[in-house]
Amino acid sequence: MLPRFFSFSILIATGALLGHVYLYRRLVRDMVRSRALRFLALAVFLLMTLVLMLRRSLRDALPVEFSDALSVASYIWMGVALLLVVSLLVLDLGRGVLALGQRFRAPPSPPVDEERRRFLSQVVAGGAAVTGGGLAAYGSWRAFAPPMVTEVVLKVPKLPKALEGLSIVQLTDIHVGPFIQRRFMDELVRQANALKPDLFAITGDLVDGDVPTLGGHVAALANLKSRFGSFFVTGNHDYSSGDEVWSQFLGTLGIQVLRNRHVRIGDAGGSLDLVGVDDWSGGRRRGKKGYDLDLALAGREPDRASVLLAHQPANFKVAAEKGVDVQISGHTHGGQLVPMTFFIGLAWDHSAGLHQHGGSHLYVSRGCGFWGPPMRVGSPPELVKLVLTA
Repeated sequence: MLPRFFSFSILIATGALLGHVYLYRRLVRDMVRSRALRFLALAVFLLMTLVLMLRRSLRDALPVEFSDALSVASYIWMGVALLLVVSLLVLDLGRGVLALGQRFRAPPSPPVDEERRRFLSQVVAGGAAVTGGGLAAYGSWRAFAPPMVTEVVLKVPKLPKALEGLSIVQLTDIHVGPFIQRRFMDELVRQANALKPDLFAITGDLVDGDVPTLGGHVAALANLKSRFGSFFVTGNHDYSSGDEVWSQFLGTLGIQVLRNRHVRIGDAGGSLDLVGVDDWSGGRRRGKKGYDLDLALAGREPDRASVLLAHQPANFKVAAEKGVDVQISGHTHGGQLVPMTFFIGLAWDHSAGLHQHGGSHLYVSRGCGFWGPPMRVGSPPELVKLVLTA
């Protein structure tokens, strides 16, 4: 895991450095003539590059209040800078294609004077700044606005008649932390309760912080009301926030934590197995047991209907072949923010939405909250309601 972690860290550091160099060249060098302002901008870009590269180390070294302030500032800048880079790249690419087309279609034109070249460059840079800023403003509004409701009907032949129409509302990837706090949680709980489900499935990445800091915000989940209650499985961020302490705390809120085990939902008239596994990678990264599907399924009758709660959409085909009828996952955020919305499918076979293997179903939610930049562009948050029918 360490070589992969360091490779990822190097990739992030390289991207941050190249992105800031590009922003400096296009938004400062091409537009600002004052040498003092150029130097100031260069210093700011260098500082933000170092902050993004060393964010985790700085966060661990600083007191909580300063750590949160650093996270807020760095994440906001991360989102704004990314959208500015994307906007500039799109406009520069369009400008380059247009210039290339004119070169092939028309006879060579006299050289463009430097003042006109500078003016055109400033127009493009200004347009990109407006576009990137507008996208960042929209993305921030979309991230904090109520999530979209997605309702999906899934056919489960083994479902007993007594549970026909059983509804599950999934809350996932909320990431309670410096940005998402009690007000957001209260509204999310209100919207989730309005869907009147039979049970709630909270599929990981609930928090980015410890219980003393965030417990009061997460306590809003005690107000979830359903026929069969609320159930939680860990995500990778929950491990880094203290999986055991959070599991105990959620138990005090009346939320059942499923750690590689299953429970029966229903009664003697008809029931199904609700199976929960620990996160696919969070445990292994910290030397813990982590994901164990075999243990979670141990002792259940294979002819009974089953629903698996698993934070990451990993191992779905194996779960399906072991008789799991429905897997409910999150983790990917659907990319959350352009351009990752286009690339997320390269990293995951099942990056968002409904998928099927044999007679088994997988639904991957884009998540209710966000991580990192407080923005969502191209991947709006969602609250998922799954209705099971035979």
